[in-house]
Amino acid sequence: MSAPSWFTTFLRTFQRAFAIAVVIAQGGIAVTGSIVRVTGSGLGCPTWPQCFEGSLVPVEHPEVASLHQWVEFGNRTLTGVVGVIAGLCVLAAWFNRPRRKRVVVLALVQFGGVVLQAVIGGFTVLTGLLWWTVSVHFLVSMVLVWFAVLLVAALGEGDEPARPRVPRPLMALQVVQAVVLGLLLLAGTFVTAAGPHAGDAATPRLDVPVDTLSQLHADLLFLFLGMLIALGFALRGHPVPRRPYTALVAVVLAQGALGMVQYWTGVPEVLVSLHVLGAGAVVVATAALWVSTRERPHRVDEGLRSHTAGSSVASHV
Repeated sequence: MSAPSWFTTFLRTFQRAFAIAVVIAQGGIAVTGSIVRVTGSGLGCPTWPQCFEGSLVPVEHPEVASLHQWVEFGNRTLTGVVGVIAGLCVLAAWFNRPRRKRVVVLALVQFGGVVLQAVIGGFTVLTGLLWWTVSVHFLVSMVLVWFAVLLVAALGEGDEPARPRVPRPLMALQVVQAVVLGLLLLAGTFVTAAGPHAGDAATPRLDVPVDTLSQLHADLLFLFLGMLIALGFALRGHPVPRRPYTALVAVVLAQGALGMVQYWTGVPEVLVSLHVLGAGAVVVATAALWVSTRERPHRVDEGLRSHTAGSSVASHV
């Protein structure tokens, strides 16, 4: 498959920008999803893929407020925007030369994830916002944010197998820490599902005391933070950039402080969405630290191809 040279040049020039944009977009759509949640707009468009039977866009309806319709419709529209960005990532990876399998796969994960999220979103609407479907919707977004960070990193790496920059026990600690992060995010969705912002008054809640779930969420945060502190001491003396670690500590502390304020002030709507934004930032920072403790050298033939390509370009200048 060939494409005009101007188009492939455009894709190559902005490949990294597309990858960064997909990180922002995957995290951003989780935030807009939380806005849908806190405004009780989850069923503003009660059918899927149409907003109302016979209409893709909101229409005047005696039982559904216009605000709820447009909030939900706006979130659905953003899915298309994320899909376009993910599609550009795929095209840039495909038309880049030399074509790199890992970059193509990571780009396809983003595009496939958008399609999967559209299906999950439709299922969530058709089941009346069952709490566990909303949890799955959010968690998939966080997984896609993680892989989007890996995509950005892959553009500056080689294609050799990953080599650890730290001892194996610290690599294992990071794996456990990633599992704890997943449990922390899951517990957060449970708090929301049992709390006042699980949707409108008719939305079925998770029948567990909010205080119990909040304590579980806080305990997992302290466990994550404790592991992070231990990792920081263990990383001293190893050739690992300090900035990703420092950024992760700052984001986790800010997220923890925000969560406490949120709890003490009765969970105001704006703080719920900020907390979701913070969750995405924690995932980005954790994935960035993960990448920084590994390296993927360039293959010898990659260097030769790059040199040959550079010589070819120079000969035409």
